[in-house]
Amino acid sequence: MKESIELNQKNLSRLPKDISIPKYDRDSVTAGIVHIGVGGFHRSHEAVYTDMLLHGPDASSWGICGVGLREGDRHMADILKRQDHLYTLIVKHPDGKVETQVVGSIIDFMLSVDNPQAVIDKMADKDIKIVSLTITEGGYNFKPSNGEFDFDNADVKYDLANPETPKTVFGYLTAALRKRKNAGIPAFTVQSCDNIQHNGTMTAKMLSAFAERQDPELAQYIKKEVRFPNAMVDRITPVTTQKDMDYLSETFGLQDEWPVTCEPFHQWVIEDNFSNGRPAWENVGAQFVPDVTPYEKMKIRLLNAGHSVLGLLGSIQGFDTIDNTVSDPLFGSYLRKFMDIEVTPVLDTVEGVDLNAYKDSLIERFGNPNIKDNLARICLESSAKLPKFLIATIHDNLANGGSIKYATLVIAAWCYYSDKGVNQHNEPLDIVDAMKDELHEAAKETANDKLSFLKLESIFGNLIENQKFTGQYAEMIDVIYANPNVSEQMKKMV
Repeated sequence: MKESIELNQKNLSRLPKDISIPKYDRDSVTAGIVHIGVGGFHRSHEAVYTDMLLHGPDASSWGICGVGLREGDRHMADILKRQDHLYTLIVKHPDGKVETQVVGSIIDFMLSVDNPQAVIDKMADKDIKIVSLTITEGGYNFKPSNGEFDFDNADVKYDLANPETPKTVFGYLTAALRKRKNAGIPAFTVQSCDNIQHNGTMTAKMLSAFAERQDPELAQYIKKEVRFPNAMVDRITPVTTQKDMDYLSETFGLQDEWPVTCEPFHQWVIEDNFSNGRPAWENVGAQFVPDVTPYEKMKIRLLNAGHSVLGLLGSIQGFDTIDNTVSDPLFGSYLRKFMDIEVTPVLDTVEGVDLNAYKDSLIERFGNPNIKDNLARICLESSAKLPKFLIATIHDNLANGGSIKYATLVIAAWCYYSDKGVNQHNEPLDIVDAMKDELHEAAKETANDKLSFLKLESIFGNLIENQKFTGQYAEMIDVIYANPNVSEQMKKMV
């Protein structure tokens, strides 16, 4: 039986040689980055790039202080504190190879619900140059129908009235920037790491709208002094499972309460537009470009939309994971047809990228049998994702006369998924969506009105007014509701 080793700083020297550990002096690392939203993706992506950078020279001022804004982040806070903010990254290759490393770039974690002022003070500290975010699409608080800031949000209303004890990311950003402004400390960069097209532009728009309502003078300062670089981020990172923790324990004797598992591929394309200095992430594989637009559009319309295609169709068919779904020849072929026929024609030229090779790599990555990415995770918060990932492609093809049938079947499947909540075998689906109730109410009327689901204007905009789309959609609805075995319809399309 292997010796049991708890993950913490003093035990790093006891770990087997097969596990890479931080070789830099973590005691000398100071935080230059505050990161809000320390989930699996941050820990497989930005924190890993930063960990690699810390192994080089002149990088010790770029450690990360994590921040959780919700009571639900307490579990993460407690675990990271016990583990000296260390965690294990388990990188699973398609051929079965597994690489294991301990990541040390996170050096602190603060829970805002315990002490809002301490978080504001940390973000306002002169050493902090960047506040980065992974708060998911829903965290940006925009209305899907028009992209405007949602001032009806209860926490936003609270923050506007209580600027010293905020609850939202916008409340914290404005409070910290106000303190920096008043103290004459240069503004930090706000760096989104979320899967939103023009994520920096979106962040700037949302923060400016909030600040304008709360403090117009500060809003002008933000507009002048704060930079919001757009970025494209990519690394498939499934939810950590007990099996991952058991792997570390059984293979190495290592006890890590919240490791992260991911694929070997990673990509980060960033606009070089920072307020107050930045890490030299280009030295460890990040790509700085003048305009990230074509890269992010390619990724969102192919990878993220591809995930949704497999997620919704696969869920109804009865699959559990992405790799099982795409490994089915029919589903793999359908996905490639969607990519080739409906997405590729509406993409911009992407310098230095072979699109066919990129699409090949996506199919290979989705099919990695060692990354058991659950379809329920892929489908969560579809109401925030699909307008940008998939519906935007439908709009583009309607405008240029292109094909819409592959994407339309996915929308019809989403209606069935939201209405019935079961797969074709009548097994319940785990649906997590902020708009779950609204989606269900609209979808359940489909039996009486085939287009009822499309009346959710906040998601579909004016799509219901396009006869080409509604005609195609109504046909797909008839097919799926008559026989939820979606493979029958897919066979006719590939």
